[in-house]
Amino acid sequence: MAEKLAIAGGTPILQRSDYKNWPVITDDDRKFVNEVLDSGIVAGGTAPQVVALEKEWAEFTGAKHCLTTCSGTAALHMGLAAIDVGPGDEVLVPSYTFLATASCIIHQMAIPVFVDIDLKTYTMDPTKIEAAITERTKAIMPVHIQGCPADMGPIMEIAKKHNLHVIEDACQAHGAMYKGQMCGTIGIVGAFSLNNLKNLCGGEGGLFVTNDEDVVKKGDLVRYFGDECDEKTLRQKYNSSILGYMYRNQELPAALARGQLKHLNELNDTRIRNSEYLSRELGKIPGVIPPACPTDCKHVYWFYAVRFDPQAAGIDADPRRFRIAVEKALAKEGVLVGQWQVMPTLAQDVFQSMLGVGDRYPWAINEAKGITYKYDVNDFPVAQAYCDSYTNVHSIHPPNGLELNEKVVAGFQKVFGNLGEVMDHADDDVKPGFDGALYGVG
Repeated sequence: MAEKLAIAGGTPILQRSDYKNWPVITDDDRKFVNEVLDSGIVAGGTAPQVVALEKEWAEFTGAKHCLTTCSGTAALHMGLAAIDVGPGDEVLVPSYTFLATASCIIHQMAIPVFVDIDLKTYTMDPTKIEAAITERTKAIMPVHIQGCPADMGPIMEIAKKHNLHVIEDACQAHGAMYKGQMCGTIGIVGAFSLNNLKNLCGGEGGLFVTNDEDVVKKGDLVRYFGDECDEKTLRQKYNSSILGYMYRNQELPAALARGQLKHLNELNDTRIRNSEYLSRELGKIPGVIPPACPTDCKHVYWFYAVRFDPQAAGIDADPRRFRIAVEKALAKEGVLVGQWQVMPTLAQDVFQSMLGVGDRYPWAINEAKGITYKYDVNDFPVAQAYCDSYTNVHSIHPPNGLELNEKVVAGFQKVFGNLGEVMDHADDDVKPGFDGALYGVG
């Protein structure tokens, strides 16, 4: 007789106490943080921790230049400004990503144009890029989503063919590699996030990398009010030459990120080991589709996303309803699952309403020339299919290991061994997810 499901009153496979929280704090983190406290220097664009982090991240990635920022979003915005994306320009972005990938374009009064994703990697589909290019296109912004490298080879070829810049959103991809090259160093700019959830954790913050001397200089101006410095004294002139922002990082987040960087490779190895174990075991269950790692690439698994196929599982159900039912059953078994982004990015209200800045800006800039924009989710069936069918499994981050993930697999096996009963509870009041402490959120 099959074991009774927890959602039907049985005993759960897992408890919250089985999960260990991220980030992993080490003596290196404490050392660098204490250096800040002992020095009395807590901020500044040339402060010791931010300067050291810039040097160390440039060395880690192989980039010539690195600037610390207050967020990955700021780094993306700096990149757009540094390559002179401006009013009415169009920037191509994937249809599934975090809001900031697309919204930072609006802050430059430019227009995000969406490209559908590949259903195996969840990254921008290169075969759909050229159809989205117009005479107004200025840049392509691929995203290495959840640590999976986008297919940069054909993306760079298309960019070269059409004389476009490429800005890499590597905010979730610290240490990921595309065919031997670090993600974030292939395009003209790479942007990384240091927030509490990321593989390289600073609590908050970001990193801007480039190999271009002019781009790093422009990015540095954008980072701090557009204010120039005296070349000899390095003191501020208090004379802003361009529109800039307050995007500098601070010493405490930089110090924490420096400590974390010392262990990034081993922490990534743990994520990869956990993820590959899950993929081997969950891939044996009909109806469960593990994430893919592209050939000759290194996936660093910021999150671990699986998709569910009711037909392969032998269930006659709508994919979205099936995913919701399975999520609820897994959650009651103590398996921490749940979606990260619940809809294609363009489906969010900010794009559907086109309120933007004032009355329909930036879209109105080109609408005045007879150009129309339509953010119709039906035009992006792959992103929608992905959102209908995926969930994230929150058990791969260090210091969690095989012991936890064996129980996660057991939870999946239990649920998929009782799918008829799982569907009977599809409408139960169960809310899958996790508490913030799992990822260092208060």
